[in-house]
Amino acid sequence: MNSFTTFLLILIVLLLGFGGYFYLDQIIPMQTELSEIGQKNHELLFQVENFKSKNEELSVQLEKKVGQVSQQKNIEINDLKKTYENLVGELKEQVEKGEVTISQMADKLNVKIVDKIIFPSGKAQLSEYGKKVLKRVGDILKNVKDKHIKVEGHTDNVPIHPNLKKQFEGNWELSTARAINVVRFMQNEIGISGKNLEASGRSQYKPVATNKTVKGRNKNRRIEIMLLPKIKKRS
Repeated sequence: MNSFTTFLLILIVLLLGFGGYFYLDQIIPMQTELSEIGQKNHELLFQVENFKSKNEELSVQLEKKVGQVSQQKNIEINDLKKTYENLVGELKEQVEKGEVTISQMADKLNVKIVDKIIFPSGKAQLSEYGKKVLKRVGDILKNVKDKHIKVEGHTDNVPIHPNLKKQFEGNWELSTARAINVVRFMQNEIGISGKNLEASGRSQYKPVATNKTVKGRNKNRRIEIMLLPKIKKRS
């Protein structure tokens, strides 16, 4: 065997050895890593499909819930519309005279009553006529379910007369006292649960008309009785 043949044999052995080393050191780990990546990819695809399935299920449940809520809300609005119509019919005379204003916006209802038909001037005690008007309002409202009844007292911006200072420090006290007396009447005389009632005095700070004219001040001195959706407590 000559030297050249020996050289070729040695070179072939070295190449085979290097190739085997490269295969064991590089190729096999890469194949193992690719296999692991393939397995993880398969697991991720399974998770994605699972998430898609759950998302579709939740979407169906949400759509169903929204439909139920919308249907219930429409029922509430229609029931409130009947209450509105009953109030308008019961207080037709006062509405035509401009003494009472009744309005409905979706699931809320508002009854504005000028102060002169339920309170003597500068007083917080209900007049006999005022009690009759409130009785007619209350008899309708007490049949409304799942509503919060808020009573707000409002005044104009004219300061309390000096003769009334001993009783009311200012318009805050007068508006609040009037709202409280309306709420007390609704609870004690009409039978509306105190849990569904709220009294609030707003003084002169929520006018519905200008205070620069007599007509405007007459509108601002008022009681508002509002039917509002109940805020559901979180469990």
